[in-house]
Amino acid sequence: MVMIRILLACNAGMSTSLLVKKMQEAAKQQHLEAEIWAVPEAELFDEWARADFVLLGPQIGYMKDEIEEVIQGKIPVQVIDMKDYGRMDGAKVLLTVVEKIGSAS
Repeated sequence: MVMIRILLACNAGMSTSLLVKKMQEAAKQQHLEAEIWAVPEAELFDEWARADFVLLGPQIGYMKDEIEEVIQGKIPVQVIDMKDYGRMDGAKVLLTVVEKIGSAS
């Protein structure tokens, strides 16, 4: 099984930590091997190279273009849907990543 490494970033890394836990639970239930972690936006540029996918909290969605410029298309960058984020729907957010990775291969 292939390990998926998903990096979440938000203002301070706090609000996404709950979402990370929910995504990890969903990955376990779906028998997906996933490393999922959260960082504050300030650490994103140091951490992205370890990831297969970058998710941005809606509050820093405005940074997507800047982040994509730095990453230069090496990995996907996506802003987490505001509704899914508000509900802390880890399973839905994880599904979005899995579908995106699946359609890219």
